[in-house]
Amino acid sequence: MEKIFYPANERGHSDLGWLQSDFSFSFGPWYNPEKVHFGMLRVLNDDTVAPAKGFGMHPHDNMEIITVMLSGTLEHRDNMGNIGQIKAGEVQVMSAGTGIMHSEYNPSKTEDAKLFQTWIFPKQRDIEPRYDQRSFTENLKVNELTTVVSGDKDASTLYINQDAAISFGDIEPANNITYTIKTPGNGAYVLQVEGESEIDGIVLNKRDALGVYNTGSFSIEAKSYSRLLIIEVPMR
Repeated sequence: MEKIFYPANERGHSDLGWLQSDFSFSFGPWYNPEKVHFGMLRVLNDDTVAPAKGFGMHPHDNMEIITVMLSGTLEHRDNMGNIGQIKAGEVQVMSAGTGIMHSEYNPSKTEDAKLFQTWIFPKQRDIEPRYDQRSFTENLKVNELTTVVSGDKDASTLYINQDAAISFGDIEPANNITYTIKTPGNGAYVLQVEGESEIDGIVLNKRDALGVYNTGSFSIEAKSYSRLLIIEVPMR
C-alpha cells in the first residue's frame, strides 16, 4: 500500500469576504505543482458562503461536479431548467458534459452555507449534461460507511460518469472499519472531516487527508468520534 499525506495546514486558502475557501488541490488563485490532483480527483474545495451571497451564472464542461452540504442551504439554478435547494445531509451531482451554466446562492439571511465541492474527471467526454440530488440522512448508520455516489446506475446511489465512488460516515472512538476498493486499480482519498483517526500508522486530525493506492483495502481506526469522507477514483 502506498500513501500520500495531505496536512490540513498545507491547503491553499482564498478569502473573498463573502466566500471562504480552502483548496486541497490547485484551484483559482492558488497553485501548488505538488498538489494538482489525486488520480482522477481534480478539486476538493472546503467552502463557506456568507448569507445572501453566492456564485453568479457560470459555465462548466466535461467534469463530474459533486456538492456535499455540511450545514445551511445552497440554492441551485441551471440552464437545463433545474431549480432547487441543497440542504445539510444532501448531495448534488452534475455531469457537465458538453456544457452547462449554473449558479449557486445562499438564500439564508442569517446562516452560512458550508459545503465540500468535488470535481472528478469524467470517464467519457462530451456526454449530455445531467443533474441530480438526494438526501442520505436516513441511510447513515454510526460505525458504517455509506456510499452516496458511484459509477453504477444503482438506485441506492447518485450516478456519475466515472468508475468512482464517494462514501461518508461517522465512527465512534476505538472502532475499526475496513474500506474495500470497489474498482480494482482505484485509489482512495480519505478526508478527516471531524475528529481523529489512524490509517496504517498515520494519524489524521480535522481536515487532514490521506491518499491511499496500490491496495485492495485498508483499515481505519477512530481515535475520537470521527467523520470521514472517502473519494475513490481511478488513478489514471
